[in-house]
Amino acid sequence: MKLDSKVPSGPIEKSWDKHRFELKLVNPANKRKFKVLVVGTGLAGASAAATMAELGYQVETFCVQDSARRAHSIAAQGGVNAAKNYPNDGDSIWRLFYDTVKGGDFRAREQNVYRLAQVSNNIIDQCVAQGVPFAREYGGTLSNRSFGGAQVSRTFYARGQTGQQLLLGAYSSLMRQVGLGTVKLHTRREMLDVVVVDGQARGIVCRNLVTGESETYWGDAVVLATGGYGNVYYLSTNANGSNVTATWRAHKRGAAFANPCYTQIHPTCVPVTGEYQSKLTLMSESLRNDGRVWVPKKKADPRNPQDIPEEDRDYYLERKYPAFGNLVPRDIASRAAKQMIDEDRGVGSTGLSVYLDFKDAIARIGEPKVREKYGNLFDMYHHITAENPYERPMRIYPAVHYTMGGLWVDYNLMTTIPGLFCLGEANFSDHGANRLGASALMQGLADGYFVLPYTIGGYFAGTKLAKVTTGHDAFKEAVSSVNARTQRLLKTGGKTSPSALHRKLGHIMWDNVGMGRTAKSLNTALSEIPALREEFWKSVAVTGSGEEFNQTLERAGRVADFLEFGELLAKDALTREESCGGHFREEHQTPDGEAKRDDDKFCHVAAWEYKGEGKPSERHVETLTFDNVHIAQRNYA
Repeated sequence: MKLDSKVPSGPIEKSWDKHRFELKLVNPANKRKFKVLVVGTGLAGASAAATMAELGYQVETFCVQDSARRAHSIAAQGGVNAAKNYPNDGDSIWRLFYDTVKGGDFRAREQNVYRLAQVSNNIIDQCVAQGVPFAREYGGTLSNRSFGGAQVSRTFYARGQTGQQLLLGAYSSLMRQVGLGTVKLHTRREMLDVVVVDGQARGIVCRNLVTGESETYWGDAVVLATGGYGNVYYLSTNANGSNVTATWRAHKRGAAFANPCYTQIHPTCVPVTGEYQSKLTLMSESLRNDGRVWVPKKKADPRNPQDIPEEDRDYYLERKYPAFGNLVPRDIASRAAKQMIDEDRGVGSTGLSVYLDFKDAIARIGEPKVREKYGNLFDMYHHITAENPYERPMRIYPAVHYTMGGLWVDYNLMTTIPGLFCLGEANFSDHGANRLGASALMQGLADGYFVLPYTIGGYFAGTKLAKVTTGHDAFKEAVSSVNARTQRLLKTGGKTSPSALHRKLGHIMWDNVGMGRTAKSLNTALSEIPALREEFWKSVAVTGSGEEFNQTLERAGRVADFLEFGELLAKDALTREESCGGHFREEHQTPDGEAKRDDDKFCHVAAWEYKGEGKPSERHVETLTFDNVHIAQRNYA
């Protein structure tokens, strides 16, 4: 396997423009001859499908939900970044680029990140034109707020439902194309395999989740925009249906999987309260604009927060990182919270939370203004906890949220399988070892609206594609493989639910491959996951048949993939003998407890190649170079 990033040469400010000019073009009449299959209808998938259809390509798109607008992008809360510099506070494309590279702990490809910053402004113009109701100032101009890892206000938002509003914008564009007949939308389909013909991705196999039928679709290119793998931990902020299956099956067909150990722990989530939970709820990072994070100075302080005077409170983020305060990046805020818990200064009945307090904000700007900015988030917290955050501080604790690893892609967003492209959270490309808040929506829309529509044309214009139909032997082999796996699940005959086994995997992952990782804990995971996988194939209970609506079968297939993928994640974490961003190896930390990188040995992307059932994966390396940003120890103090 050869990793060719295809990054353009020359000044980084001109790289994307130069690259677009050098890409071969498909003339408008010829675009109608090419068919693109887009898997996933979140921000990346919906924007890509709508844009390519607008350009004239034939597009078929697929989602597991009953509607394209139910993609998990709808759950994003806080905002989307762009370098518009509307507040006139010193922002620029270069500063957004620098903040993103630094926030990712210098483990991202410079050229990709600069392009992301460069097209960020186009995203806002596009979404405003679609009618996305961004918050506005009194005079009508778009409003901005701050997010972690930046000292400027560059985040555009729609209260605490930015993801929902952006997705509705992309969805409306997509459905317009569906109405025009340029996009065929297939709902309730789960992609279970990629079909590779003569070394090129030429189709997919889907399970029809209503009838159970295995369906095949051919295309000239396949685009995966299926989100991240955070649910390998069982409890995460992701929707229950979020899974790794599409990217994992593509990996097993030859797509390299990059940096799987880079998982993001979000510091602002509603804490775990019991074993009955199937997911966790995110409280937007935007709350750290006005909320102050603190714990009691006294260990195991039993007092109610209202009864603890200021002199007995430790605003530990403001104390440790005065330059950024409560707006330090997520990985740093999460580890700081864990440190407070480890010192027995946690709060609440479990002791596994810290306070996020809005008392000062309410005194400064008034409760009505706080309601205007965060009302739906406060209401959500109130419904979940039965505690009124206007009257007492929120209780928060870190939880698995986003994943920076994903399928390896080059500058054109193409994987190591020619013709297989990967967008948004499903790829590895832009965030390094830690994603800054409000950058997920930025990347998904940048990839879909402004990157892939150019690069996929360059692929079509420069590639010879033989005529293929679903009658090809490669499609028959893929269907046979999918059906054999389904039958294996159905014939197991065990008595344990897929969810129960998934929960066991989650405990292994969180305890051993969570916020803090050691060689010992990772080796524990690498011994326990294979044992659990063996238990799964002996004891999982899959009721019903494969020829019907069967959610137990759906869940079992996804858990089986998590049990394979979790082992690769732990192996990647064990191999990376350094701390960077969300990957914190406790053996590798500075004297004051910060992540300690090893730039001499690990300033690279680790891309894993699948070598076959029962065989160890092979690790490949893409060296990262930093010609525009001075690589240094991150400092937010």
